[in-house]
Amino acid sequence: MATAPSLLHSSASSFFPQFRAFPSSASYSLFPHAVVSVKASASGVVLVEKSDAEKANRLKAAYTHKIVPLLMEDFSYTNKHQVPKIEKIVVNCGIGDAAQNAKGLEAAINDLAMITGQRPIKTRARASLATFKIREGQPLGIAVTLRGNMMYSFLDRVINLGLPRTRDFQGVNPNSFDGHGNYSIGIKDQGVFPEIRAEVVGKPRGMDICIATTANTDQEAQKLLSLMGMPFREGGGALATAVRKKKLKSHHFDAKSKGGKGRK
Repeated sequence: MATAPSLLHSSASSFFPQFRAFPSSASYSLFPHAVVSVKASASGVVLVEKSDAEKANRLKAAYTHKIVPLLMEDFSYTNKHQVPKIEKIVVNCGIGDAAQNAKGLEAAINDLAMITGQRPIKTRARASLATFKIREGQPLGIAVTLRGNMMYSFLDRVINLGLPRTRDFQGVNPNSFDGHGNYSIGIKDQGVFPEIRAEVVGKPRGMDICIATTANTDQEAQKLLSLMGMPFREGGGALATAVRKKKLKSHHFDAKSKGGKGRK
């Protein structure tokens, strides 16, 4: 039986999530931090240049040609190899009833494979815990590690498709760095990605995204991700200069005599 070419194209694109081109009527503002050259249309909507939209690995090209010189200027690097870069992206998805629900586990693997473009592996328990009814070697979730072009393609999709489609989205938390230049994001519903069809999704399934960078400080890592287009919330984070002091409440100033009377 012959297969329609449109069906083949759609199935291939779902397992290889890379941008090819955007229609001229798109109203997305990609790379909001002016990493890519943009132009204003007659209606006032900012559009990406066609030459940039057609690049298969546009985020990687923007990092190499535009972000690296900006970071070298801001942090006074003497060598381009000192400039921080993204090393890998790890995506985790926990499934509590994975051992009893084999079909749910396989469905979660297929969904994450369509989102990331790479088939995940099963994560298993390292030790037995009788309290939580967990045995050693029991599958608890799935994980996938992305590097190279797939890593940049997935990050591009998270920044420009996944996060903006999140309900009541006001920016990602700038305080989620671990002190060594690595950043973590939590997404509550995988349905924000266009590969997951809304009519098929049952119970919402979330995932954790850990972005590992070679930056020595959180300030350098936040600057790197900001230039790539990561929408941080205003205030706080590694780039904030104000130091928050702990506020003392009224009970901190109570006399100690009350405690002494109680002991008597």
